[in-house]
Amino acid sequence: MPIYIELVGSLAAAITTLCWIPQIIKIVRHRQTDSISLVTNVSLALGVLLWLFYGMMISSWPVMAANGITLLLILTILGLKLRYG
Repeated sequence: MPIYIELVGSLAAAITTLCWIPQIIKIVRHRQTDSISLVTNVSLALGVLLWLFYGMMISSWPVMAANGITLLLILTILGLKLRYG
């Protein structure tokens, strides 16, 4: 696969993985999660988990890494949602 395709995929994975960090920081600072949907985040976590399994089935380290990290970040948000209600 050409390097520019790998770079586009890597950049997309990095952006969509790291985009959850500002949300976590905001929740921790304000200790407020009223505007965060539990159903949406649980659904997203399930979808990301399936992407992780897919990455394992096709032995794709980039897919596994991006979705494994994303899953941890979303689970962190869910934990904070349950903690701060």
